[in-house]
Amino acid sequence: MRIQSLLLMLLLLNSGLMAQERVNYLNESEEAFQNRMQWFLDAKYGMFIHFGLYSQLGGIYKGNDEGRYAEWIQANQQIPKSEYSKLIDTWNPEKFDADKIVKLAKKAGMKYLVITTKHHEGFCLWNSEYTDFDIDNSPMKGRNFIKEISDACKKYGIRFGTYYSIIDWNHPSHDIPNTAEEIDSSHNRWMDLKLVEGKKAEYVQYMKNQIKELIEKYDTDILWFDGDWVGYWTLEDGNDLYQYCRELKPDVIINNRVSKRELFKKDFGTPEQEHPGETLNHYWEACYTMNDSWGFKIKDTDWKSPQVIYEKLQDITGKGGNFLLNVGPDGNGEVPKEAIEILLEVGKMIN
Repeated sequence: MRIQSLLLMLLLLNSGLMAQERVNYLNESEEAFQNRMQWFLDAKYGMFIHFGLYSQLGGIYKGNDEGRYAEWIQANQQIPKSEYSKLIDTWNPEKFDADKIVKLAKKAGMKYLVITTKHHEGFCLWNSEYTDFDIDNSPMKGRNFIKEISDACKKYGIRFGTYYSIIDWNHPSHDIPNTAEEIDSSHNRWMDLKLVEGKKAEYVQYMKNQIKELIEKYDTDILWFDGDWVGYWTLEDGNDLYQYCRELKPDVIINNRVSKRELFKKDFGTPEQEHPGETLNHYWEACYTMNDSWGFKIKDTDWKSPQVIYEKLQDITGKGGNFLLNVGPDGNGEVPKEAIEILLEVGKMIN
């Protein structure tokens, strides 16, 4: 009888648990939202880091420097996937020093940091279980830049964030030219990407697997998505991914590009290379380059002065926003000296 009673209790308990409603994180209370966002609102000023295979090119490929943004060089110059992927063999930023970079952010007065774990090119700065197109299959085998940055952020009291692109020019699910013969005159295959028929579910699962790695292995505080403009990514897809991320880590903060940025403002909006002229009715963070490109670009010497950066910081935070200022390490993994000098000078002005 005792065994039967115990089994009955277990069945009732299990039934009760199953009956519990799944938490809908899109409908959290205002109080819960405010509590979760508070550290972000207090931080105000952060460092953006754009770094990947493209960094070794410095915006130039086979003598061609076409294109504004260096991290878009594969699309700007229509480099076939089979050719671009070979860059992994020559990518050797041995001077990348996470400790030095995070200390720079701290000295500059920044309170958080967001690094590109996977940009549109698809290359991963961490050892991912789900792809060979990652740091462990480059000359940097044995290093893990995301872990190094995460550890350094914890060491110096800087909140750690990860950028992750929704689009992926390397993944087999994306219809990207693989050879020179497949290149056509249109850039739309790169910008307004199409998925190979029947491959969407596979790719969404790939993304979720990698995001789970970023949360569980590196304890990211911010998930900063990009690439939401593509037609195959819907508002419903974004809502689902937002829910998935919050289920993995309920207090993680997610930018609005997880979904369609024009329609979705949770947890914060992301104006780029501009910012509102007035306060908004939602939280927001303006991201800016220090010169003209996000990724390292040899010929880009159009550096903003410390005074201009300082004035932007004051204007943005005065209107209730956060300021995410970018650095683009070079092919050796080092932050350009001009960027270091600007950041340190702004840090003095803040203090």
